[in-house]
Amino acid sequence: MNKITKTITGFLLLTLLFVFSCQEKADSKTETILEGKATIYVDESVLPIIEDQEAVFETQYNAKLHLVAQSENEILNSLLNDSAKIAVLTRTLSTKEIKVLESKKITPRITPFATDAVAFIKSKTANDTIVVLQDIIDFISGKPVPNIKGLVFDNPNSSTVRFMSEIAGMKIDKQKNVFSFKTNEEVIKYVAENNGMIGVIGMNWIFQPPLDLQKVVDQVNVLGVKGKDSNEYVFPTQDNLAQGKYPLARHLYIVNCQGYSGLGMGFGSFLGGERGQRIILKSGLVPERVPTRKIVIKNNNTKDNN
Repeated sequence: MNKITKTITGFLLLTLLFVFSCQEKADSKTETILEGKATIYVDESVLPIIEDQEAVFETQYNAKLHLVAQSENEILNSLLNDSAKIAVLTRTLSTKEIKVLESKKITPRITPFATDAVAFIKSKTANDTIVVLQDIIDFISGKPVPNIKGLVFDNPNSSTVRFMSEIAGMKIDKQKNVFSFKTNEEVIKYVAENNGMIGVIGMNWIFQPPLDLQKVVDQVNVLGVKGKDSNEYVFPTQDNLAQGKYPLARHLYIVNCQGYSGLGMGFGSFLGGERGQRIILKSGLVPERVPTRKIVIKNNNTKDNN
C-alpha cells in the first residue's frame, strides 16, 4: 500500500468516525426520556409482556419503540458489539460482560422489573399434567423416561436453553430427542399436535398469548413441576411465583447502555414505575414492587329531614 492509498484510507476512516459521532450526538439531542425513537432488543421468550408495555408507553408519551425479538445469545452479542443499546433479558449481565462494556466506556444501567418463569407444556391429549424436574434432567442426560417422547425448546441460543442447561448441570447440545425451533410460538403449535412431547417455553406466552395463538394455547396443558427438594407439584401461577414455590422462576431485567438520558432511561423507569408494574400484575407475572392501591371511602349517609 503506497502513501497516497494510506492517506485516502485514513481520511475515509476519519470521515466515517466523524459522521457516526455526529449522528450519535444528533440522536441524543432529538431523543429524550419520553420523546423520540429507540430500538429495544427483547428476549423472544418474554415478548408478549414487553409488547403490552410498549403499547401503553407509546400511548402515554410521544415516543416510538421498535422491538426486535431475538434469542438471548444474539442480544448479548449485539450489546457487547455496540449494535444494541437497550435490551430486555431474563438474567442480569455477568461480571465479565460488564467489564467488556466498561472497557468501551459504557456503564450499563440494569433494572429488574418482574419475575417470570420457564414452563413445561404438553398436549391436552395426554393424560398427565405433572412432571418431575429430575425426570427432565435425566431425559436431557440421555436416560429413557416414561411418558416423555421428546423435549422441544424455542431456540438453541435462547434463555430457556441456557436456564435448563444450568438446572441440569450440562450443556444441552444435540442430545437425542431434544429438539429446538426458533420461537416459543412454534413450540406451542408443535406440542399441541404431538402427544408425548414436552415444550419448554416462557410462561408469559401461555398467560398472555397473541390473539391468533389463543386457540392453539387452549390445546395444551401447563404442567405442575416437582422440584429437586420438594414433595409437591407446583404450577407456575402468579401466587406460586410470588411465594417462591415454583422451582423454575427467573427475574426480568432491562439493560440500558445508551449513556445519555434517552428512551432507555424513560422506558426503564416506566417498567419499574406504578403504571408498568400494574401491567405486569395484570399479565399474570409478578411485579418487582407491588403497586399501591388507592382506597376511596364515600360517605353515602343522607341527612334525615323528618
